[in-house]
Amino acid sequence: MPERIELWWARRQLSKGAAMPYGVGTFRDAWLQYPVLVRQYHPDLNFGIVLSQIPPAADVLLLWQCDSGHRFVATPWEQRQRPGRSRRRSTWCPECSEDAVGRPAAPRRPRPTADLCSKTPSLQPGVPFRSECAPRPASAAEELLRQKLAARLTFDGGFNAVRIAQPFFTHLEVWPDIVIPELMVAIEYDTTGRDGLEHVGTREPVDRRKDRLLRRTGWEVVRVRGGKLHHLGPYDVTAGTVSGKLVDRVVDRLREIRGDLIVNCYLA
Repeated sequence: MPERIELWWARRQLSKGAAMPYGVGTFRDAWLQYPVLVRQYHPDLNFGIVLSQIPPAADVLLLWQCDSGHRFVATPWEQRQRPGRSRRRSTWCPECSEDAVGRPAAPRRPRPTADLCSKTPSLQPGVPFRSECAPRPASAAEELLRQKLAARLTFDGGFNAVRIAQPFFTHLEVWPDIVIPELMVAIEYDTTGRDGLEHVGTREPVDRRKDRLLRRTGWEVVRVRGGKLHHLGPYDVTAGTVSGKLVDRVVDRLREIRGDLIVNCYLA
């Protein structure tokens, strides 16, 4: 059962036999991938205990204050689950979210197979193609990474989708940010986005599922993780900016996946 912050802290002091059971900064890296929550948390509202002293999995009641000034109580787990599929910044605050929706949302029903998009071509799973359903590049940084990779590697940049065997929402296709068909490797460029809603909370399982569907068809995934996002897969790399050094690390990952001899064949 969740405890009030002061009771939780006192119990930790007793169990660890220390006045400060967790030092400031202990869990900083875990919280940095949730910039909105870092902004909503205020130590002065929580008995002076800093957010980086609280494990993200702690069953403790914290007082948060959103950008609009609404104050509400929620556990770290509850806050990390809030983004869901919504792209509204208000989704991080229950009061803002309710005001934005106006009424309770109807429960989502599973989509029947008949609702699958009919535009996906009839191809074998694992075959790349040009999809008319694929979204445009989400950021200038993503496009810059594509250009720098194209300058380093010779690959067909005309593909934006890969056929999969099981449905991913309403499609039998997924849309990696960068498709390298010659190596059967998908590159994803992940950040938390302007509002801190992307690739966090309940969206992490969606990214993992997308990766699993690709791997089942023989593809591998390299995620370039920015904004202090932690790694989801064995070949992910951390990035601050798109640079030559980042491209070097991505190429190194491609060598790990497909081997030096194969990757060297495609060096520009």
